[in-house]
Amino acid sequence: MSQTRQSKKVIPGFGLTMGITMSYVGFFVLIPMISMALQAAQLSFKEIVQVATDARVLSSYKVSFGCSFLAAAINVVFGTILAWVLVRYRFPGRRLIDGLIELPFALPTAVAGIALTSLTTDKGWIGQPLSHLGISVAYTKVGIVTALTFITLPFMVRSVQPVLEQLSPDYEEAGRTLGAGSFTIFRKIVLPELKPAVMTGFSLALARGLGEYGSVIFIAGNKPFQTEIAPLMIVTRLEEFLYGQATAVAMFMLFASFMIMFMVNRLQIRAARFVEN
Repeated sequence: MSQTRQSKKVIPGFGLTMGITMSYVGFFVLIPMISMALQAAQLSFKEIVQVATDARVLSSYKVSFGCSFLAAAINVVFGTILAWVLVRYRFPGRRLIDGLIELPFALPTAVAGIALTSLTTDKGWIGQPLSHLGISVAYTKVGIVTALTFITLPFMVRSVQPVLEQLSPDYEEAGRTLGAGSFTIFRKIVLPELKPAVMTGFSLALARGLGEYGSVIFIAGNKPFQTEIAPLMIVTRLEEFLYGQATAVAMFMLFASFMIMFMVNRLQIRAARFVEN
């Protein structure tokens, strides 16, 4: 009993910690969102709809959502494989590769965009051989997906890696002992445990991709109705001092992101219940 009372005193009381939490969330989340709503209120509802559904803006939505979804899906596959290799195998340079996973977090996004653009242009190390095959990367949607895949890779790896570290190989060995093949072991034993983590990594990668600007702006080419992203539309409106219109586009992106996160959260809950059962 005394140990339980002592453990409750390790951190400050509920009132103090809740006050700090609400103040922190209010200052960094609620106040900016309220400010956005006030800026959007400068326009009527009809004007907001007109701005948010303009043909050029709609095209930018398609580019942002489509490329972000594709980049997140690519990282679901290769990010999971990378996490598996880092956890299950020991080889020279493993720690170096594990550390390089954090590079997109530490590297300024503008620097990443410039580096990727120089590599994938028709005269770049990667772009030049691809151009001989008739494949263009820079200034196309392929380049946007490439940049977003680079930026969002750590979200998938770091979401899956802790789960794999806690998943004992004994379960896989037991499956092999019972005669199960590699695909059956992965589908019946490994995948159910990874589903919540994979969904978390996918949602984080998708959300980051939707709001990414610095690494994409250089490699996209910013061709109207082709490679313009939604964040560029917001910046363009701000440069034209059309703050209400910029906020209207931002509010639509915010609403869409919330809906995506809500749906993914529901899927995570269902997957967790499935694993428990």
